[in-house]
Amino acid sequence: MHLDWLTADTASDWAGRLWQLLLIVWVVMWLGMKKAKKREGWAERAQHGLMVALGFWLLFDGGSINWSWLDYRLVPNTSPLWASGLLLTAIGVAISIWARLSLGSNWSGMVTLKQNHVLIRNGLYRWIRHPIYTGILLGMVGSAMIRGHLRGWLGLAIVLAGFYFKARREERFLREEFGPGFDEHSRRTGMFLPKFT
Repeated sequence: MHLDWLTADTASDWAGRLWQLLLIVWVVMWLGMKKAKKREGWAERAQHGLMVALGFWLLFDGGSINWSWLDYRLVPNTSPLWASGLLLTAIGVAISIWARLSLGSNWSGMVTLKQNHVLIRNGLYRWIRHPIYTGILLGMVGSAMIRGHLRGWLGLAIVLAGFYFKARREERFLREEFGPGFDEHSRRTGMFLPKFT
């Protein structure tokens, strides 16, 4: 397969459009959320929210920091790598949208229990407890491959840490709400990847 038409800028532009699509889906689906009966505090939200914002900023806009070590190239600057990165970004965004659709009105941007909250176990939630984060992280891997610099991989690591803290808090909320039902679901599923046991 010839990839002469593909440049880093073209791949980056297409990846940006995929991320915009994810944002549009999020905004549109945000309108149909259930009302919250319990949510995390602002300090708790800031713990993971700031990490996620910093990570995405490093990946997509961190070039405004003039620290040359952040521009160190970790992966080759080649069209097959850009194509692979674009494919991973597309798969990651698709996974996130699929998982978001599975959650329906139970979704929230912050750690929340909804009125009449339901423990979702269909779709990707059959195998993974937090597939939205899985998709976003996979998409970030793809975008970091396209950009190639250390700043993108550092951003990915920071977002992974932020998602880990947020997922642990979500699981505490769900355990309080669903007790043994959530414990059983946890035994069968992985946090970000399927459990192979």
